Amino acid sequence: MDNIDLSIIELLSQDARHSDAELAVMLNLEPSDVTERKARLEQEGVIIGYSAVVNTEALEDDSVSALIEVKAIPQRNRGFDDIAEQLYQFDEVKSCYLMSGAYDLMLIVEGKNINAVARFVSERLSILDSVQSCATHFILKRYKCNGRVFVKKSGDKRLVVSP
Repeated sequence: MDNIDLSIIELLSQDARHSDAELAVMLNLEPSDVTERKARLEQEGVIIGYSAVVNTEALEDDSVSALIEVKAIPQRNRGFDDIAEQLYQFDEVKSCYLMSGAYDLMLIVEGKNINAVARFVSERLSILDSVQSCATHFILKRYKCNGRVFVKKSGDKRLVVSP
């Protein structure tokens, strides 16, 4: 992978809506070169998808997201990869990470409400033999996600004082 590939990845990470023609202008390339490079990066699994960053508050959506720390019991010769695979198969799990620290895995889970997430944790997640314990943290408000700021900056609210 060369610097041009890395530049394409960076630009698409900032805004995946860039057309090949726009990327070509930004990188001083031919559009066909950008198209070919993107196709190769997708084929190689470097680029695995494109998605929108959605502000659910603007949708007046009542769904909730939670970060769930999972302490797992790895099986001999299987490690954490098998446990992670078992967990990320659940539809509620949107992201799954192996972590350092007190917990082994971090899940980002979405549900239609707090009760749905609570049921997922109590009825599906915590009953697994490989799960020793979990700690659930509900996201109350998003300020920034994937480099995008969700809150609008408010102007200076101080009263103007004139002599």
